[in-house]
Parts: sequence; C-alpha cells; structure tokens
Amino acid sequence: MNFLRVLPPLSVLAVSAGICYWIFWSEPEPRKFPQRETLPKVSIERLEPESYQVWLNSQGTVQARTESSLISEARGKVISVSPSFRAGGFFEEGEILLEIDPRDYATAVVTSKAELARAKLALVEEQASAEQASVDWKRLNPNEDPPDLVSRKPQLEEARANADSAEARLANAELNLERTRIAAPYVGRILSTKVDLGQFVSTGNILAQVYAVDYAEIRLPLSEKELGYIDLPESYRGEPDQTGSQPLVLLTTTVGKASVEWKGRIVRAEGAFDTRSRQLFMVAQVDDPYGKRIDGRPPLKVGSFVQAKIKGKHLKEVFVIPRKFYRKNEYIVIIDEKNQLRRREIEVEWSDEESLVISSGLKAGQRMCLTPLSFPSEGMKVAVIQEDGVDVAQDDSSGDPRKERSGS
Repeated sequence: MNFLRVLPPLSVLAVSAGICYWIFWSEPEPRKFPQRETLPKVSIERLEPESYQVWLNSQGTVQARTESSLISEARGKVISVSPSFRAGGFFEEGEILLEIDPRDYATAVVTSKAELARAKLALVEEQASAEQASVDWKRLNPNEDPPDLVSRKPQLEEARANADSAEARLANAELNLERTRIAAPYVGRILSTKVDLGQFVSTGNILAQVYAVDYAEIRLPLSEKELGYIDLPESYRGEPDQTGSQPLVLLTTTVGKASVEWKGRIVRAEGAFDTRSRQLFMVAQVDDPYGKRIDGRPPLKVGSFVQAKIKGKHLKEVFVIPRKFYRKNEYIVIIDEKNQLRRREIEVEWSDEESLVISSGLKAGQRMCLTPLSFPSEGMKVAVIQEDGVDVAQDDSSGDPRKERSGS
C-alpha cells in the first residue's frame, strides 16, 4: 500500500527529469559568422613639389602724398574766390583760388617805378659828369692819373647802387602785388577753408588746408620675418634711389556693401623700425586715386582704411598643404606603401590662413592622409579607399586577417 502511494510522485519526477534532459541536449548549436578585421578607412593624396607665390598681408590708412597750408603773404580784403575754393573742391596747378585787394600793392609798384626812373637818371648824369672830369684832368695833367674824387668814382658807384636798390624795390613791389593772387601749388583738393569773400586777412593767416591728388600713399607695416619674403626698394647713402624693384600691392576697401580693389606699387621702405611693434613700414603708392575709372570704381579717398596684399617672392620646389592637415602644429600623417600610418615632422617655410608651405621633411610621391583620425598611432594599419580624389577598388581576397566570433 505504501509503494502505491509513492509511485505517482516518482513518476511525475521522472517524467519532468526526462523533459528537462531532452530540452537541454536538443538545443541547436550556435551559428558562426566570419568577420573581417575592421580597419580605419582613409583618403590619401600624393604629394608633389610645386611653385608658390607668397602674398604678404598688411593694412593701413590712405594718406595724401603732400598736405600743406595755404598761407597769406599779403594783407587786405578778399575780393575774389574761385568756385573750387571750398571743402572737397579740386584744383589744378597754378589755378587762382582767391584774390586779395591789390590796390595798395599796385600803388607801391607805381611808386617804385618812379624811384627807379629817378635813380637811372641820376646814374646817367653821374656817368656824364665822370667822363667830363676825366677829360678835363687829362687836358691839364696829361701824364698823371686822376684821383678818385676828381674822376668821380665814388659818386658814380653811389648812383649805380641807388639804381640797383630802386630796381630791387620795384621787383619786391611787383612780387607783393603778385602775392595778392593765391595760386594752387600743385594738382590737389581742398581739405578745409579758413576764409571767405570779404574777409580781411593779414600776412601769415592760414587760408586753407590742401592736399595733392596726383597719387596717394599708404604706410603698410611688415614684421621682420615677412621682410625676408619681399624685395625691398632700398635706398643707400650716396647712391640714387632704387626704382627697379617695386612689388605689386593689391588694396581692398569696403564702400557700402561692396568691396573695391585698387592696384599700387611699393615705392620705398621707411628708414627705421618701429621700436614698439618691431615692424618696418612699406610705403605703397596708387596713381591718380581720384580719377574716374571705366569700371565705375569710387575714388580712393584720403583717410580710407584698406587691407593690403603685397606680392612677395616666388618659392620653387615646395610642398603646399592645407593647414587643417597639420596635426597639433607638429606633424602630418603619411601612409606608407604597407598602408601603415607614419608621422612626419615638417619645417614650415611659409604659412597663411589656409595653407602651409613646406620646404623640408617631405618627399615627392609620399601619400598624405586626408581623413581626420581620433587617435593616430605610429604603425597603425589603415584601409585606403580614395587616392587623389579617385575611389580605390577594395580586394576582398587581399589577405586581411579574419576572425571567428560566436553570436546567438
């Protein structure tokens, strides 16, 4: 009876154990997936030497070649003013800008002419008296020379000096009369005026501020390093100024929303470095900055701020690479023929905002990595997928190592 009671639970346990055994041993074997080793994919570019034109960047303010003050050399009332005599007005060399009342100076000229006439008459009379005295002396003393007083030499010299003095006073009076007409000293423009029609002026009064417009000048600073990449128009003591070397300079200024470009030349270098900035100023010159242009460009006005690009030396057999490929400002990444990563330290000959010019540290035909890598380590294996902008075919049987990895 006890056996019959134990049999059902044992049967249930046995059946359960059999089911568990079957489930455990009947589990299918996991599938195996072949997987290729993952390599960083990069694009490369073969390096070739080339020529590079250096452009030096600078900036400055447009200045007039000559700026001066018109100062009155006569006194009187302003009786005439030229239409050009106004702020911003243009004038030509020799143009009469204003006129001062000349009547007092004209009277002085007439008076001086009368004095000169009297002095000349006295000189002629004295010459005649001297000749007559010489004749009378020879008649009475044929073998002796007459004394100076008898021959009237002192009187003759006085008369001649009086005539010369009267002539000089006339010339001075005519000069003063001429100074009542204020003429332009050069081709230029009025910066500001100080007097107007009807105003009384005295000798030494400033009449206007003017400046020349035949060409404009811009002082452009360059550092000591940049000076090594430009042919300076140097001047030497005792020798004529150098005129052959005048590097081209492109000047850009903004007018409204438009950018306007002007061409000029570096005509000279200043004689001393700025002691604070350790820079030397080049002087650029632009011809006829206020002349009307066919392309409709506005004038290059005095006081305008300009950005300048100065044409420097032409470098040959150098490598030019974009600045973004210069890693940590120390090296660039080269991919060798085994597709392994190599770091190459380089010597930067020149650089600008976009490019680096390399003179040493690289060889022709080397492959530069264009793809940014997070942790580029020396000797790391990579897969080249693009060379010089052309896709590289990938060979599946290239011997890349494969690994077996289990997965459910």
